[in-house]
Amino acid sequence: MRGLHADTGYLLYRLGLRSGQLFNAFLQESGLRLRHYALLRFLATIEGALQRELSARLGYDPSAIVGLVDDLEKLGFAERRPSPDDRRSRIVVLTDEGRAFLRDTDETGLRVTQDLLEPLGPAERETLHALLLRIAEAGLA
Repeated sequence: MRGLHADTGYLLYRLGLRSGQLFNAFLQESGLRLRHYALLRFLATIEGALQRELSARLGYDPSAIVGLVDDLEKLGFAERRPSPDDRRSRIVVLTDEGRAFLRDTDETGLRVTQDLLEPLGPAERETLHALLLRIAEAGLA
């Protein structure tokens, strides 16, 4: 290996770019981008979160979260509701329409990932996932 391909960080960067391109192409018809999709996927795992919590968990700038939530609200996929813990605060929750969108796109989303990881066999994919998860979780600690 020579040049940039000898640098693991660069390879991860390129893989991230390629993954983003594939997911954005898949989402293009819906008018969403990968950041919207990631936010929807995260909202599907919780009962709601403050925007600052979404920013921290997803690693997006707080101002970006505001715009993403605005976009998802316009589509009916998410909504802001009063927080049950503090009525001055608002939480973001996934709507039934948002859940339906995720269900409708599950298979295509899996295909995008499969296309991206096509050069790897099933065991290699599992190993890659486990290693990336370990790195990602260490970064969240």
